[in-house]
Amino acid sequence: MKKKLALILSTVLAASFALAGCGGGEEPVVDENVEVAAGDLKTGIAIGATVAKSTDAAADAEGLAQTDAVIAAVVVDAEGKIVSCELDMAQTKIGFSADGKITTDPSSAFLTKQELGDDYGLKKASKIGKEWYEQADAFAEYCIGKTAAEVLGISADDADLKASVSVSINDYQATVAKAVENAVVTGAQEGDKLGLGVVTDITKSTDAAADADGLAQAYTTVTAVTVGADGKITSSVIDAVQANVNFDTAGKITSDLSAVISTKNELGDSYGLKKASSIGKEWYEQAAAYAAYAVGKTADEVNATELTEGVPADADLAASVTVHVTDFNTVIAKAAANAE
Repeated sequence: MKKKLALILSTVLAASFALAGCGGGEEPVVDENVEVAAGDLKTGIAIGATVAKSTDAAADAEGLAQTDAVIAAVVVDAEGKIVSCELDMAQTKIGFSADGKITTDPSSAFLTKQELGDDYGLKKASKIGKEWYEQADAFAEYCIGKTAAEVLGISADDADLKASVSVSINDYQATVAKAVENAVVTGAQEGDKLGLGVVTDITKSTDAAADADGLAQAYTTVTAVTVGADGKITSSVIDAVQANVNFDTAGKITSDLSAVISTKNELGDSYGLKKASSIGKEWYEQAAAYAAYAVGKTADEVNATELTEGVPADADLAASVTVHVTDFNTVIAKAAANAE
């Protein structure tokens, strides 16, 4: 049954994200021997990103590098059914000129659609009079009690769903289902609250030059945490995606906008950090180690971790984490605050 579900999920993900120009890269490795003990729950996240809406610059208009990243966080029980679900979307727009210069302030703050709330402005155009976050929350609620296969089988024509969700649900289905498949046992227990945290920056974006294309990069870091009644984190999963759009000195996009965009966890060893790492660990290994470090702490305690130029200063922690963790701390704090 599990192999059949994996095949269905792979097919649906490929079709859904190919149409939108986004995707998830490699399927997560699932250890068939892991047993979920009574009371144990699994926590998972997934990101489906596309840059398909990006456009060239013209004489009368700036170019646009637009990343749309659907993000799902789930808690799953031993039967593979969703206990909690959260949805968000990071829509990042980076402008560039007809002479290949980045025009968006690199220090700009980018809010997710959940964070924008009513300011996103969908309600006035919605035929059911509901804002994006309201519809996303309704779809997330509709997924509770369902397996990944059942989420993929949801019909947009369902009368109950149509009353609260009028946006296209294809990418939401695919991302929620993938989050279920990605879910692992990291400490969540029945009664814990799920929270999702997201932060995006574009500081690595660069102008085009005669000998090098410009880069518009939306770097989004994501975490899902569960929080117990005592306010301490009981489980944490961290991932990130770098959505890159290249352009030349004439403001023409040189990237394949339909290419699959894999997250750092999905890239695994192919991300290539291990060979440059002083501790010989890949990005996904270090992110998992920091996520495990957060368990048993409050968000405030995690954010009080001593850092040296963004890197853990404690020798024991530095033995498994040497990447910058500032964004990790930010998303953990956001996720813990969002846990309801």
